[in-house]
Amino acid sequence: MTQRVYLVILLLCLRLMYPLVTGIFMDKLASKKLCADDDCVYTISLVRAEEDYNAPDCRFINIKKGQLIYVYSKLVKEKESGEFWAGSVYGEQYEDHMGTVGYFPSSLVSEQHVYQEANKTVPTTVRNLQKPSWLHNYTWLCNANLL
Repeated sequence: MTQRVYLVILLLCLRLMYPLVTGIFMDKLASKKLCADDDCVYTISLVRAEEDYNAPDCRFINIKKGQLIYVYSKLVKEKESGEFWAGSVYGEQYEDHMGTVGYFPSSLVSEQHVYQEANKTVPTTVRNLQKPSWLHNYTWLCNANLL
């Protein structure tokens, strides 16, 4: 019995010494993004979805044809990656889908109104994530419960 107690205490101590983030780390989509300000909080434009889009993981948002999306940043295309923008979508049931934020392909939308030019180049970063150093190429954390 005492061996089990010691084992549990040892495991708890190890867990406290090495904090892990629960979730799945994913590859970076881009190293830079274009924004209207340094913090990418101001709206660049309003776009309308021309097609439905089903998000492949938690970094992206589902969009339906005709939905309006507020764009906050535009990822700078790298290599053979697609061109993605980040924004928030509001659903038909406003209270149910209020302000869901994520990436979506820019090729599936048409700009309805440009509020301001995205002329600031900002590096894409991860905010306050504790992760092992060998995961430096992974910059997005998806909650495993969402996938």
